[in-house]
Amino acid sequence: MYEKEISEREQRELIRRAKECDPAAFATIYEHYYQDIYNYIYHRVGQVQVAEDLTSDVFLKVLESIDSFTFRGIPFSAWLFRLARNLMIDHLRTHPQPVELPLEEGVLPAEGGTDVALERKLTRQQLVQALRNLTEDQQEVVILKFVDGLSNSDVAQILGKSEGAIKSLQHRALVSLNRVLED
Repeated sequence: MYEKEISEREQRELIRRAKECDPAAFATIYEHYYQDIYNYIYHRVGQVQVAEDLTSDVFLKVLESIDSFTFRGIPFSAWLFRLARNLMIDHLRTHPQPVELPLEEGVLPAEGGTDVALERKLTRQQLVQALRNLTEDQQEVVILKFVDGLSNSDVAQILGKSEGAIKSLQHRALVSLNRVLED
């Protein structure tokens, strides 16, 4: 996850500088976390433009509320994902219509040749369709764990649930996904 790339000491220094309105600190935060926050939002809303707008809103919210962040054993990335989740939930409440996910190449990096890219598109399409059969909490867990690569602990902090609840949601989601994908 992200904290492996930026040590806790470096994170603390970065946050301190951001609280002092250092533009370079905000730029580093933005560059480091943008793609992961965007991917998380995109996999829930399914529209590139909406995901871009909401991701921008997340970083605007960071700019406005960085002073409220304090280190209390919760990683900075969990705070960012929680901001993203709250903004996304607000958006989904006001725009409840189901959306189709376009499978542009830019959403997830493609590696390998055309066959690999085609296989990834099909796999993504199957995943998107299968995710629609899960509860919202199960969708969140699957996206945060398997798309964004977060730990159970981080997912629990983002969703405000216990690690046991996350493990249970993950298990039920995987059983449901397996059933759907077998059909």
